[in-house]
Amino acid sequence: MKNKFTYSEISVENAMVQLDQFGWISYENALEPEFVDQINNSLEKAYEKRREIQESNGISQNMEGTLHHLIESDNFALQFLDRLYCDKEMKAFLGGNYIVNAFGGVMNSKDNRPYVQNIHRDVRSFMGRDKTMIQMMVLLDDFTLENGATYMLSGSHQIAIKPDEDYFYENADRAIAKKGSIILFDSNLWHAAGKNTTDGNRRVLTISYTKPQFKQQFDYPRFLGYEFGESLSEGLRQILGYKSRVPATLDEYYQPLNKRMYQPDQG
Repeated sequence: MKNKFTYSEISVENAMVQLDQFGWISYENALEPEFVDQINNSLEKAYEKRREIQESNGISQNMEGTLHHLIESDNFALQFLDRLYCDKEMKAFLGGNYIVNAFGGVMNSKDNRPYVQNIHRDVRSFMGRDKTMIQMMVLLDDFTLENGATYMLSGSHQIAIKPDEDYFYENADRAIAKKGSIILFDSNLWHAAGKNTTDGNRRVLTISYTKPQFKQQFDYPRFLGYEFGESLSEGLRQILGYKSRVPATLDEYYQPLNKRMYQPDQG
């Protein structure tokens, strides 16, 4: 694969060239094996909780193996975010500070046909050269042709129209990479999860980051609690959106600069 590198092996400037040309870049050896195992060990329980809600609300079809909004106060997610993986790359891509828009995962198994196997991009409107969102895939298992390595249509982040299905599958690259790798890609890139034909699982975290002025898919600061946010590092407060909140009362709005819910360095 022409755009695969060992984590921290490539400069931020060259990474931006790769993202501009291909729309995606792969970093191997980004996460320690022990941390990957820690994440994997928590996914089944997290999935059971979400699957029960999907089924009770009548939206379980084509949602098999999907886990949305995994950030909780007592699981691996805060530890992951606090490590600031690819922080310099995302700041360069987005032009400054950023926040997490959504933090989820997929467990792609043999009999599942989740919606992520459809050809799609992760932002509804084509943004062209205006960079507003970037995606991160964290590989929790080896990605192979047999277990459904993601199809990535290199260069398609520059194309507004959804590609023809035959063209897509004939020309797309496959994100073949080792467990513990991180793949960054432009949210405009057309891609699709592959079908898993093995008896094993193929697990991945799927995370999107945006400029701070964009609305999060889930109100993480309100979910975790404003008081809980006071105990977090400045880096975590930034990424979780504690510095780009929307005031809900006049008292929250009329505050000194350092106490404002939307801080002035958020763009």
